[in-house]
Amino acid sequence: MDAEAAAGERVLAYAVPRLWLVGGAFAVGAVVGAALLVALVVAFGWAVVEASQFAFALGTLAFGLGLLGWSGSAMAGRGFENMQEHLDTNTNWTEADSRRAMARIGGFGGGAMLATGVVEFVALAG
Repeated sequence: MDAEAAAGERVLAYAVPRLWLVGGAFAVGAVVGAALLVALVVAFGWAVVEASQFAFALGTLAFGLGLLGWSGSAMAGRGFENMQEHLDTNTNWTEADSRRAMARIGGFGGGAMLATGVVEFVALAG
């Protein structure tokens, strides 16, 4: 049982900070996506479907940028770090920081996409 408990603790120690990072960005994206949809409908008089499509497209843009940036950081990040070290640029950019930023952007976009779909469903069903 001790080995299983230790493995579970290692999994939690690994997963919790990452879930917190992406989950926080997901929650912010959900709030911003829903607020954008409501603002477009209430303040600017857009139809619900068109406003939802627009807000969803912006969320998709953020999600795609985060996904592409994360994979690019994972693929070429060490090369960029080595180039910066060789050129002595004295920047603090790291592959891990870049992947973390891209995960936040992707989580934000995912939250915005989900929220706009849910708000549109609720608005059209109600």
